[in-house]
Amino acid sequence: MELAILGLPLSGKTTFFNAITGQNAETGGYSGGDPNIGIFKVPDRRLQILSAIDNPNRIIPAEMKCIDYPGAVFTDSGGAGRGLARFIDQLALSDALVYIVRAFEDERVPLPSDGVNAERDVETLDLELTVADIGLIERRLDRIEVETRSMKASERVNAERHAALLTRMREHLEGGKALRSFERTSDEEKELQGYRFVTDRPLLILVNINESDVSQTIEIEAQYQTLSNDGYTAVAAISAEIEREVSQLEASEANAFRKDLGLPDESSQDKALNAAYSLLGMHSFLTTGEDEVRAWPIPIGTTAVQAAGKIHSDLERGFIRAEVTSFSDYQANEGSAASLRQSGLTRTEGKDYVVNDGDILNILFNI
Repeated sequence: MELAILGLPLSGKTTFFNAITGQNAETGGYSGGDPNIGIFKVPDRRLQILSAIDNPNRIIPAEMKCIDYPGAVFTDSGGAGRGLARFIDQLALSDALVYIVRAFEDERVPLPSDGVNAERDVETLDLELTVADIGLIERRLDRIEVETRSMKASERVNAERHAALLTRMREHLEGGKALRSFERTSDEEKELQGYRFVTDRPLLILVNINESDVSQTIEIEAQYQTLSNDGYTAVAAISAEIEREVSQLEASEANAFRKDLGLPDESSQDKALNAAYSLLGMHSFLTTGEDEVRAWPIPIGTTAVQAAGKIHSDLERGFIRAEVTSFSDYQANEGSAASLRQSGLTRTEGKDYVVNDGDILNILFNI
């Protein structure tokens, strides 16, 4: 799974990247030639609770890859999309987009020439990506026009139908809407699988706020909810600078720091990362024991036998059944296998069982 982090220069996007990856990439208007690449761990408090119960040798959270693209790709003087064009193929491979937009003023960070305006910055980012997708569609339509000239009339039907679909998509984009909100049938979805449209990706908008406003994140998020109205976009408010500072502290120090600031236990960063995870249609099942406690990322709708294959192909191939316990029941019974079985809280499920978020699985298999 891969997130693409995008933002204008001085938006704080690389500060956020550093906070979630533990790296120390250059900030302050970074415009290097190559993106920053890192891995972050998906926050999951359940792992710490299971660790306290089972005392494992290691804890392994789910992980995601993130790529921080230079802000200068949106401000190159060569015209809309020119700077972005260098990375568009790579960007189109991402599973979701994260916009970092600036809503803070800080004397240490120069102001944009046209001031701070988060809504405007979202529009700027949207426009650049829309231009890229329209360009892809128009190039394909041009090729279809050439190809159909040499086709027999009976062969043109499919090509013309596909051209009509692409034309509808172009009109959708020209109307100011991203392709993530473009309605399509299942057949049309299959027809478009060969394309990599950037605006078709789920989007998380992170509004980067003043450090002094972090206690007002809920109210600030409410102000920007109009940016999230298509079912495929989420909005969250963060202070990237505070999250970077917290990421450098030990857990106990970080908790004390957050308490001193009057912040909730769940950081805005964790909330944002979990929102991205959810936007991707992902959740986690868990395994626990003396060796390790681990979160396994799976698409929502994954069956027990498919989840077994996530652990190891042998488990999928020789799958017999899965013993399933919900996290809440496991926690309430402090991991007691006898208590869970006697209460009927550990149940046996077959290969077609759809795994829920937080299910603790024990796979029985034979090969």
